[in-house]
Amino acid sequence: MKPLTVLGIETSCDETAAAVLRLDEAGPHVLSDIVLGQAAHHAPYKGVVPEIAARAHVEGLDGAVAAAMRDAGVSYAELDGVAATAGPGLIGGVMVGLMAGKAIALAHDKPLLAVNHLEGHALSPRLAEGGATFPYLLLLVSGGHCQFIAVLDVGVYRRLGSTLDDALGEAFDKLAKLLDLGFPGGPLVEKAAKTGDPKRFALPRPLLGREGCDFSFAGLKTACAREVERLGQLSAQDKADLCASFQAAVCDIVADRTRNAMRQFDGFWGARGRLVAAGGVAANQTIRSLLEALGEDRGYDFIAPPLRWCTDNAAMIALAGAERLRLGFSDDLSFPARARWPLDDEAARLRPSHKPGRKGAKA
Repeated sequence: MKPLTVLGIETSCDETAAAVLRLDEAGPHVLSDIVLGQAAHHAPYKGVVPEIAARAHVEGLDGAVAAAMRDAGVSYAELDGVAATAGPGLIGGVMVGLMAGKAIALAHDKPLLAVNHLEGHALSPRLAEGGATFPYLLLLVSGGHCQFIAVLDVGVYRRLGSTLDDALGEAFDKLAKLLDLGFPGGPLVEKAAKTGDPKRFALPRPLLGREGCDFSFAGLKTACAREVERLGQLSAQDKADLCASFQAAVCDIVADRTRNAMRQFDGFWGARGRLVAAGGVAANQTIRSLLEALGEDRGYDFIAPPLRWCTDNAAMIALAGAERLRLGFSDDLSFPARARWPLDDEAARLRPSHKPGRKGAKA
């Protein structure tokens, strides 16, 4: 296998990121990894403001790309391709990164890889030492996405379940905003939960005990809002107890849904052994420990990317681009930015012969 060196660009939400990755027979090697956070820009609003995010991408992306190339010690002539997130995400930010990727690809006569952000997360566990070999069951949990995916190969994915309403990361962030904990909310809720009583508030567990592996968090989020309204003035301990009760409910839901997903993964594909978590919420230590225990109980190895590659980053985009380039795929410069882009559509586009009903699965 000829080594492939790819520049990756990620701007789908509030991280301006660029990275250079080399893929060879030994696996992926991250040569540089630049991430410019925007927390300070959005903190006054207690959430991501799309227009502010897009402006920050415009201001920071050129410098991030230059730093990534400098740190990697490679020239544009040495690149084999340019990978940029083309969606899904905040459309303004996606357009900034994709246009930059197109410009670099055009100026240096390199193939463009328009990457699905979800595929970046799906393949990110392969950045871990030793990597994750196919097939594996992926739990993708972030601020915008919450789903189980059977990852069978590059471009071959089967979604087993997803959220019916809110993503888990969004629920964490909304609770943090409700309790005025600050931004970004997920890590702050996790921190507050460590000193709280997880049994104080009797919060609902939507879909617990039901068949399938879909999620629902809207009811849980509403229940937290009602508790805040009922209590009125909240003390620090009230906030810690509500965070702990919320996180306990989340863990019960995730455990129940994951058990169902593992059974479904076994039945559909006749393969078991690897449970993988990716996305920003996968950095939550309580949830990681829970998933590791669930995997051990069922004989699965639990694999997660290093924490720095759980949240949005360009190394995973570069990897997805390199893997697709290795298979002979590239994209036209007319490829559009997409606010919505299901990963299942990507699988159909890359591998037209792949049918969801393969290996006994119901189509």
